[in-house]
Amino acid sequence: MGNIVSVLLAVSLLTILIAWGKVPPLLAFVAAALAAALLLGVPPASIPGAIEKGIGDLLGSLVVVICLGAVFGKLIADSGAARRIATCLIAALGPSRLPVALTITGFVVGIPLYYNVGFVLLVPLIFSLVYQSGRPAVALAIPLLAGLSIAHGFLPPHPSPVALVSAIHADMGTTLLYGILVGVPTLIIAGPVFAMSLKRIEAAPAAMFRSEPAPESELPGAFNSFATALLPVLLLAATTLITTARPELNGALPLLSNPLIVMLLSYVIALFTLGLARGRRLSQLMQGPADAMREIAPILLIIAGAGALKQVLVVSGVSAELGAQLASLPVPPLVLGWSVATLIRICLGSATVAGVTAGGIVAPLVESSGVNPNLMVLAIGAGSLMCSHVNDSGFWMFKEYFGLSLRDTFRSWTLMETLVGVVGLLFVLLLSLFV
Repeated sequence: MGNIVSVLLAVSLLTILIAWGKVPPLLAFVAAALAAALLLGVPPASIPGAIEKGIGDLLGSLVVVICLGAVFGKLIADSGAARRIATCLIAALGPSRLPVALTITGFVVGIPLYYNVGFVLLVPLIFSLVYQSGRPAVALAIPLLAGLSIAHGFLPPHPSPVALVSAIHADMGTTLLYGILVGVPTLIIAGPVFAMSLKRIEAAPAAMFRSEPAPESELPGAFNSFATALLPVLLLAATTLITTARPELNGALPLLSNPLIVMLLSYVIALFTLGLARGRRLSQLMQGPADAMREIAPILLIIAGAGALKQVLVVSGVSAELGAQLASLPVPPLVLGWSVATLIRICLGSATVAGVTAGGIVAPLVESSGVNPNLMVLAIGAGSLMCSHVNDSGFWMFKEYFGLSLRDTFRSWTLMETLVGVVGLLFVLLLSLFV
């Protein structure tokens, strides 16, 4: 019991440093790992090596995949493919189905784009639709942003799901397929259905956030945009389905089913289809990766710090003890994983921090309980999106872009994120009955 208290003290220190002290997450994680090691009786001489091993082990398998995901998403955004996808869906479904079109747009565009990039890229499109249609801005925005949020929390190649897949030894392709099965019905409820209750919220978007859309002639074609943006998903899903149906092919398809190879191949193809084939020089295209690397660096540091804390828990032996303690609780393991992520999310605000931290704590529970690790990734992902409030940057981005009061931001944004978390967990539990 004393070891569990030590872990709680270390996590409390992490919370105080980040939420109150505004300490950079990497430094806060290292401080919490150091405190945990001392409290748990790890020999002082072994502590630096454990911290370094934790950082190296977790980043070593993820850094290339996450960076490739970042540069791929940046190319999708810069080339105009994301905007082409949005305009095609809106045109195909018509003005009367704008919420449905924006829901699909958020989910499809959210797969290759990181949340903040998708938000900044697509919010001006929402504003232009508001002015054209006269519909309430918040009611149009919520379906799209729910799609972005679900992709961010549930689906690889986003950083938190990728890190969770590694931490609890899940399968990237299977997690992606299960994530889509859970994400789609969750999106319908938290997106267009919930948005119907928000029509009376009045928004006052700031003029600075309005932008002129790029000329249609400068955008890539519809097939090119959809096929290239969804290529990583199609490759991972296809290889997973093939090896599931034909297990004897497991030895023949390991290269194509590897997330690193999938992301590298997708990026090389995107460089040609969205860049070189459309007359852009390679030197121009290489400006995007530098920007993407700068954007992804803070997330990599968060994952590195989480690896340090996780390794201290493993080295001290408390990881196995914690797994046994959690497994003995009269609560389903998936609900426990979701609860841990939810608590950290409420305390710290960041969905990525909540996800990767919860993964380190819950990892031994996956082994001791025998729960499906792919479903645990999704349960933790759902918890990491819960109850966004004033300590979450996404909360303030939504409030300021749409010119809302705090009350209306809680009523719309916070409730939408909470619906995603709760409904997402319910569908994970439902899926667990069949897989």
